Amino acid sequence: MGKRTLELNERLYDYLLAVSLRDTPVQAALRAETDQLEMARMQVSADQAQFMALLVKLIGARRVIEVGTFTGYSALTLAQALPDDGRLIACDVSKEWTDIAKRYWQQAGVADKIELRLAPALETLDTLIADRQGAHFDFAFIDADKQNQRNYYERCLELMRPGGLIAVDNVLWGGSVADPENNQDDTRAIRDFNEFVYQDTRVDISLVPIGDGVTLARKRA
Repeated sequence: MGKRTLELNERLYDYLLAVSLRDTPVQAALRAETDQLEMARMQVSADQAQFMALLVKLIGARRVIEVGTFTGYSALTLAQALPDDGRLIACDVSKEWTDIAKRYWQQAGVADKIELRLAPALETLDTLIADRQGAHFDFAFIDADKQNQRNYYERCLELMRPGGLIAVDNVLWGGSVADPENNQDDTRAIRDFNEFVYQDTRVDISLVPIGDGVTLARKRA
């Protein structure tokens, strides 16, 4: 016991949530509405969102970037973890999905902490860099198209302060990254990204098997 991460069956996972998840009624309602959507699989797991919110508090984050917002559950959870003067820039291209997000952000009282930018995320990140926002952010969460994962990572790394933290979602991709027979475009992109970050001496890393796998990359001084 203890030499490797415990495999979670449904009963054990339900227990984990029962004794740890502290969703507010607004968070629970947003998750429930999102679960009815055809693209519900894009929503992060509740335990992962809560874990990231704890990280935001632990590092004292005040400025956060989210690349890929969907219906806004992770942004809501992260915004709740920020101090009153904290700010989160949410990058997405879908008005339909983020209109759902805005309703719940308003209900939760965090709408004033979140700036939604409806544009391709690379454009938004490049604009922030051009506006001399480099090294001004504390935390970034990347959960968008996998073909651009490294591009998002590079921009976010430039925008992070030394000691800032980047969290990258879906790095285990349902386990397919470990299957040498699976060479679909997204799988290969994630596999290549994982290898790149592993070799990246600019950061300290940990790949955490929560949700669909999250890589944490802390920018070195």
